[in-house]
Amino acid sequence: MSDPNEAIPLPSLEDPDSLYRDQLLTRGQIPSPDPDNPAWGVGGALLVWFVSIFLVVFMPLVFLIPFASHRGISFAVPNYLPALVELATNDKTAVLLQIVALFPAHLITLLLVWVLVTRFGRQSFWSAIGWEWPPQFPWSLEIALSVLLGIVLFGIGTVMARLLGAEKPTQLEQIINSSLAARYAISFLAVFTAPFAEEFVYRGVLYSALRKTAGVYGGLLLGFVFGVRLDRKTQDGLGVSGAIVLVLVLFTVIHVPQYWPNLGVIAAVALLSIVLTLVRAFSGRLLPCIVIHLVFNGIQAAILVLEPYSRVLPPTQPAPAASILLYLAGFTF
Repeated sequence: MSDPNEAIPLPSLEDPDSLYRDQLLTRGQIPSPDPDNPAWGVGGALLVWFVSIFLVVFMPLVFLIPFASHRGISFAVPNYLPALVELATNDKTAVLLQIVALFPAHLITLLLVWVLVTRFGRQSFWSAIGWEWPPQFPWSLEIALSVLLGIVLFGIGTVMARLLGAEKPTQLEQIINSSLAARYAISFLAVFTAPFAEEFVYRGVLYSALRKTAGVYGGLLLGFVFGVRLDRKTQDGLGVSGAIVLVLVLFTVIHVPQYWPNLGVIAAVALLSIVLTLVRAFSGRLLPCIVIHLVFNGIQAAILVLEPYSRVLPPTQPAPAASILLYLAGFTF
């Protein structure tokens, strides 16, 4: 007869029949999240993408409407909307407030990405998003290649914009020349928030989710049409191709209203998107994309800051460099 006070042995991790075997893993045994096999789905990724666009469109109104009320433009004023548009377009302070409003919009977007990727802190954000260098080459070489690619892309994009009509004026050109404060605010966003917000959304959560889903459902569709079963390698290649195309379309389409009718700048934006997405696809990591995007925007920001001090045209006329740089800045979604 067994002693009722005898301690019952705890289940062993080595016991294959243990109910707790999958739950009692040590830190070294927990698998690292795979950026190409995310825990989130297309629905969550598209929701973050949509909210990020919503924030960029409507957050400036949160800053602009109180300022308009301070200037005597309230809802009770006849023709309120035309008066608000007039203020937003021609008042330097109103223009600056709209630019500043993009900063909290980007921060909220980054928070939403963190919530989706980590599932409220349940897994590592940096591993799941791909914040590391690919293991194929030394990290120093990969940094150098990323910086070089960012410089080359900037040069090619500028040439494309010039050849295909970079001198066509847009409202963005008026914004960049509205005041020095607006120019500095745009430069700050283009370097310190935009590359992270855009890459985390497009090449981070969207690409990963679309790659996984396009491979599964694309394989099923082709299998149904042709009556064959695709192997894992073919299905994975289909997912990569589908994700590249879809991210390219989403990234470019969102920028079309911003840059229309300048086809040169739209082409430059599409070039940037496809190169960054290809880097993400073949490296399996997001960090190189962020460095490339950061260098691309950083060159533009530096020229934006220095351009007024080297301008040879009269102050009332926008310098040609400014009309190109803001088109390519990509500091909004």
